[in-house]
Amino acid sequence: MENVLFVASECAPFIKTGGLADVVGSLPQALKQNEQIETRVILPLYDEIAEVWKSKMEYLTSFDVKLGWRNQEVSMYTLNHDQIIYYFIANDYYFTRKGIYGYYDDGERFVFFSQAVIEALAHFDFKPDILHAHDWQAGMAVALANIIKPIDGMKTIFTIHNIKYQGMMPLDTFSDFFNLDREHIGGMEWNGMLNCLKSALFHADKITTVSPTYAEEIKHSYYGEGLDPMLIERSQDLVGILNGIDTREYNPLTDRHLSVNYRSARAKKIENRIALQEKLSLPIEGNMPLYIIVTRLVEQKGLHLVQTILEEFIQEDVQFIILGTGEPEFEHYFSDLANRYPKKVASLITFDEGLARQLYASADFFVMPSKFEPCGLAQLIALQYKTVPIVRETGGLKDTVIPYNELTGEGNGFSFANYNAHELLRVLRYSLAIYHYQTEWQQLLRNVNKSQFSWKDSAREYSNLYEQLVPTPIYR
Repeated sequence: MENVLFVASECAPFIKTGGLADVVGSLPQALKQNEQIETRVILPLYDEIAEVWKSKMEYLTSFDVKLGWRNQEVSMYTLNHDQIIYYFIANDYYFTRKGIYGYYDDGERFVFFSQAVIEALAHFDFKPDILHAHDWQAGMAVALANIIKPIDGMKTIFTIHNIKYQGMMPLDTFSDFFNLDREHIGGMEWNGMLNCLKSALFHADKITTVSPTYAEEIKHSYYGEGLDPMLIERSQDLVGILNGIDTREYNPLTDRHLSVNYRSARAKKIENRIALQEKLSLPIEGNMPLYIIVTRLVEQKGLHLVQTILEEFIQEDVQFIILGTGEPEFEHYFSDLANRYPKKVASLITFDEGLARQLYASADFFVMPSKFEPCGLAQLIALQYKTVPIVRETGGLKDTVIPYNELTGEGNGFSFANYNAHELLRVLRYSLAIYHYQTEWQQLLRNVNKSQFSWKDSAREYSNLYEQLVPTPIYR
């Protein structure tokens, strides 16, 4: 039996701002199928966590964490949910706030969390063989585990979900936050700053990221966000493992948000579309192709490309719906476009999980032309809801969306290589041509129906990685 402790700043269903929470919530469930691994999860107890979860937690213990010259009290709670044990680190000063990120002292807050995780190891009846930390917020837990060695022989894995966010702080905060000899600054410093993500890359036994292509991309300066030299140095220990999705949660056959549940029938998708068009006051066009974007409205998602060509594309017989919030530039652009083309475009400047599911269930095409995309979950959800993805060939988008080939009949979507608006327009028009060519369209839909991205294969790869670190037959 191998014991694995996940360390993360968010985890579904308790607290979620993005894909990190989905991974930390789903992967332990998938690993649970392997009886040779026990996975537990530790995360902060935010004020934002719903009372329905807090009311089920049990108090475990309290202890102090020394943060430089200060002592901070920690209360630790536990909860058994769906046969996984979760630990919650409570501290009123750092975690009783509105929202979970975006504060001036986020670096300090998650250094504290990492210190608390290391201290907590002495306070529960679970001895991890592997500490598996996720993203910069948990990065210092990896560094401290290697420096302090709280459990003899415990190995560490660090997973990069998005290398753009690194948790940087002024170098002179080292003595404020740590009770360590200054010889350890070297492993934490990068370009004159303390860097939580770099600290984890330096100290981890193994490094993973969330798709094979992204693992290669971040070794180059365009994608590496300044850390590519470190990743080249650690390339023998770096592996990309594709994320999956929770196919129980994302299931059009059982999804309570949909007007009509379905397995794969296009007629049922059209029924969902008509209900959505009525809801959004769009013309009822059951046979007109519907394109959607469901995303954060930020530059990373390729929205400057969309801005350049969308007005030209919607002159075709199509409808286009955008759902998301983000940068004012994009919010204003899509709202203005919808005002000028009310029969063609709906702009929903909000985020509503139920509405997102209705879009996936209604659409023919899902558009995701990202500038970079470590893995991407939205294209996997689209495929699960039998919606054809149109993506740029980067990161996990390249690994999961195979461009349709008319000669071989292979492929489950459409893609383009260069970050270029007119390449996006070309592939949008090509998708429309295939839609109207029924023989090819039906073949493409058959391929989409066969696409499978559950966590089963990913869990096997993580299990094999755990076995490399702590050799025992842990996956059968």
